[in-house]
Amino acid sequence: MDFYLTNPGPVDDSVLYDQDKHVSTAIWEGQERGALRCHEHTSKLDRWTLTDKQIDLVRKAGFGYLRLIPSISLDNPLISALVERWRRETNTFHLTVGEMTVTLEDVAYLIGLPIDGEPVIGVTYTSCDAVCLKYLGRAPDSGYTSGGMVKLSWLKQTFSQCSEDASVEEVKCFTRAYLLYLVGSTIFSTTTGNKVPVMYLPLFEDFDEAGKYAWGAGALSFLYRALGNASLKSQSTISGCLTLLQCWSYYHLNVGRPRLHHEPIHECFPFVLRWKGKQSGPTSNRDVVFYRKTLDHLKPSDVDWCPYVNISRTVIPDNILSNLVLGRAKTMLICFEKAERHLPDRCLRQFGMCQSIPDDVQRWERKTRGVDGGLNLSTKMESELSEWTNRRFHIVEAEEEDVKETEYMQWYLKITRKLVGRPIPISSEFQRMSAALRDIAHVADTISTHGMDDQQIQSVSTIRYLAHDCFRDLVRSSLLVHDSQSDDGKKVRGNRRIHRRATGKRKKRDNHEHYFVGPTVHPRLDAIEDTKYHMDNETDKRRLSIAANGRDYEQIRFVAHKVEFEQFYDANNEVDVAGLQQAEVEVDDDDEHSQGGSEGNGPSSLIATEVPQSSASEDLAEQSDYGVVV
Repeated sequence: MDFYLTNPGPVDDSVLYDQDKHVSTAIWEGQERGALRCHEHTSKLDRWTLTDKQIDLVRKAGFGYLRLIPSISLDNPLISALVERWRRETNTFHLTVGEMTVTLEDVAYLIGLPIDGEPVIGVTYTSCDAVCLKYLGRAPDSGYTSGGMVKLSWLKQTFSQCSEDASVEEVKCFTRAYLLYLVGSTIFSTTTGNKVPVMYLPLFEDFDEAGKYAWGAGALSFLYRALGNASLKSQSTISGCLTLLQCWSYYHLNVGRPRLHHEPIHECFPFVLRWKGKQSGPTSNRDVVFYRKTLDHLKPSDVDWCPYVNISRTVIPDNILSNLVLGRAKTMLICFEKAERHLPDRCLRQFGMCQSIPDDVQRWERKTRGVDGGLNLSTKMESELSEWTNRRFHIVEAEEEDVKETEYMQWYLKITRKLVGRPIPISSEFQRMSAALRDIAHVADTISTHGMDDQQIQSVSTIRYLAHDCFRDLVRSSLLVHDSQSDDGKKVRGNRRIHRRATGKRKKRDNHEHYFVGPTVHPRLDAIEDTKYHMDNETDKRRLSIAANGRDYEQIRFVAHKVEFEQFYDANNEVDVAGLQQAEVEVDDDDEHSQGGSEGNGPSSLIATEVPQSSASEDLAEQSDYGVVV
């Protein structure tokens, strides 16, 4: 059996040290979170009407190309599957072929933002009135603000139409409002709804000075942080420049890539425009699981490491072209309080180089800064700013000696998480485990304690107890998982679950009668001294009988219900879990009646069914996700 079928990695956790927090751990355990909610607010950008004077100011500020990018429909399942492969320890996607990432070079090519210049950092704010009044000429009503954030809807309603005869100051205010809306709906979009922090406004005070900021580096830092947050199993949303992420995937991976109406004769800049007016193929079956399986089986032929090499450089602006070398800068990316590492040495093949084993990544704590208003973050991030200042001294170069990528892949497979989805469904693993526990319990019950001393007898009793205890919990969890996901006639009253009887056709099987046995264990029970199976040889049915030494333990009660086995199978040979649960309710009812206790205080019960030995393996292979034969 392939090692990764049971252990998806990492074998060596020195790199992916946060695996237990990662969403892939939850997925492997069967906890699906579905597609992420993707936050971009670009659908109303085209409703802004800019005058020629405004367009000129937008260009000076460094956003002349970003404003040209249309609203592109996001493929939430694709983005979600990519997030499952993102690792915040390395700021890279861990794919079957190796590590890849969105680099500064990708940002320059795809959305045309400057990747060189001053870091995007400044003063934080906890209220909007003063800063909006200073830079926009008016303050929003309280209903349009939240702390240091203002609603995008207020910006659009108030500033989307600038008259041709507006004064110079009015044009600047209207343009600043547009730029705040532009960054707040694209590169700095948040998960807090349609709001944007006003802390970016002072950076637009002087448009020529605004053009000196490395907006592309800030956008990538913001995206890295958003990917890292979304990769945690506790998260369900993602923000940042998702258009950049999705189009990066279109260029580099043959996964979910849409068909175009026609191949463009000449490339347009920025390269995201390639997907304007796209024509997608059928996507009805392209959910997160579809993309996850595709990425789990990604082949080298599905990857385009250098998708821009055949594009004419004449379409690339000179100021972008001259700084592309920074795509290989090993440095810190900064966007206010968000500082993230840019590690191109882990993705050398994206620059046409052979991949060698990269340096160890220094662990760093992502700190949340800027809670207080009026705080200048430049004084709090000296080390991060120093790395950015020295970025040109840390350009990754090709190795002088010949590099064998086979050595890299041998190393990589040890430190990575190779699979996200299970090759064998968790239901099958569950069924196999339940069968193994049943066999263990049976073997333990057949061990004779004759001639053993007290310690040996106690050990055998402990083994029996643990086997049956795990056996009981496994079946109980099976029923509870299904119970939590089924809406078919389910009602809750106190501690009892009441289910409708399942309807529909049942497939006939051999006329075997089986016993559903419900050992009811008091929660204070500490141990079981002796557990034995009693076989009814005449009818070939197995009953479970549990007896306990009464010295310090509560008495164990037993309930057995004989049912027709075939009634719990439907026409597809699947276990009718609703029927199993109905049988459980009947067991509970009889148990309560025999004890005369209230349902709120009654002990918990277990349903288990024994399968004829000759057909056990066949039955196990035929169960549904939550129907487990044990």
